[in-house]
Amino acid sequence: MRARAALLALAALALPGCGLRPLYAGGEAGPVVRTLRGVQVAPIPGQNGWLVRTALQDRLGNNGGEIRYRLEVELSDDITGFGIRSDNAVTRERRTLRARYRLVDTQRGTVVLDATAGSDAGIDVVSSEYATVAAEQTALERLSTEVADQIVSRLALYAQRGGRRPATR
Repeated sequence: MRARAALLALAALALPGCGLRPLYAGGEAGPVVRTLRGVQVAPIPGQNGWLVRTALQDRLGNNGGEIRYRLEVELSDDITGFGIRSDNAVTRERRTLRARYRLVDTQRGTVVLDATAGSDAGIDVVSSEYATVAAEQTALERLSTEVADQIVSRLALYAQRGGRRPATR
C-alpha cells in the first residue's frame, strides 16, 4: 500500500514536467473558449449537414459575440452493403460520414486550418425495411455528433496553440 502511494506521489510530481496542459484552462475566460465562441458555422446542405451544423453550434457556444472565424464544412455520406447472403441479399451495411472542413479568418479571408474528420458505423439489415431505415437514421445522428466532436477538438487544439499549426514530423 505504501509503495502504491509513493508511486502515485512520484507520478503527481512528474506530471507537470511532461508538458501536458489543460485544454480549457481558464474556463469561460480562457483563450480556447473565447476562440471557439468566435467561430461561425456556415450552412451545410442536406439533412446530414443540418445534423452536423447543429452539433457544431451546440459545442462551439457562439452567443452572438464577435465572429472571428468562419467554419466551412463539406460532407460525404455513404452507405455500403456487405455481408451478402447466397440469395444476394445484404445483411450488413456500413454508413460512413466524412467531413472536410476549413477554418477561415474572416478579417483576412485566409484559410488558417484545413483538415478532415470522419467516422463510420455498422448497421444490421433486417427483414423490416422500417427497422433498417430507422437504424440508418440513428447511425447518421450518432456519426454527426462524433464528427462534430472531432472537428471541435481539432479547433480547440488550434486555439490552444495560439493559431499555430502543429509541427510536422
